[in-house]
Amino acid sequence: MKTKQFLYALICFVTLSNFCHAQKGKSITIFLIGYSTVADYIDDYDPGKNYMKNRYPIAGWGQEFQPFFVKDNVQDVKHLANKHIIVKDKAKGGRSTRTFFQEGRWREVYSQLKKGDYVLIQFGHNDAAEDKPERFVNLEGYKEFLRLYVDQTREKGAIPIILSPVARNYPWKNGKLENVHGEYPFVAKEIAKEKNVPFLDLNQLSMDFFNQKGQEYVTKTYFMNFEANLYDAYPNGQKDNTHFQIAGAKAVASIVFKEFKNIIQNKTIK
Repeated sequence: MKTKQFLYALICFVTLSNFCHAQKGKSITIFLIGYSTVADYIDDYDPGKNYMKNRYPIAGWGQEFQPFFVKDNVQDVKHLANKHIIVKDKAKGGRSTRTFFQEGRWREVYSQLKKGDYVLIQFGHNDAAEDKPERFVNLEGYKEFLRLYVDQTREKGAIPIILSPVARNYPWKNGKLENVHGEYPFVAKEIAKEKNVPFLDLNQLSMDFFNQKGQEYVTKTYFMNFEANLYDAYPNGQKDNTHFQIAGAKAVASIVFKEFKNIIQNKTIK
């Protein structure tokens, strides 16, 4: 009797182990690394603090990215269909390619990477901040850190994708939004080409999208511009043309999702 019970327990254990292994094999994690315009301000971004009272309505596009990965949205994508897709947003405000690495944030991501995962790499806003030496990274340094993230992602069998920095809400000239990031978007593209990595030109894509909507709509609806006494976190109102409100984060997340799908469907991933 005891032998039968032991065999039954062993069969259950093996079956459960195989099931868990199979489920793990069907799981894909998309890691997001970057800074404030990518970040998820909910959950543990500010440990012990209430997002609705201390941050809302600010949001990075990564905060609104996970909902796009419902079954109906990815069933036509070979590499994503029938997979459990998890978005892990590790972006943190104020970080550049260098400080993200120096603070051990990349080490945390690297330790979790597995074969078949993706790493979306968006830096540039803070690298370009010459007036803030604690975060500034010149173009050559920017190149080297992008190379590092690409190479170490591939070491784990994961797939890197480089993004240019998302547009700011200035400068507008003759009704059109122009590039404010200098050479950084072009350098990001250069490294993507050099390393044979998929490139998502979020700078240009977001400028094109915002141009369609118009300056007034984009300013009031997408970026952090509003009057006093609307939100607990901003009793004096806000005038911020870098960071997104929820609607802006959702709009940019939609752009990234669409291009992410296109990259996977139409390009050879190495």
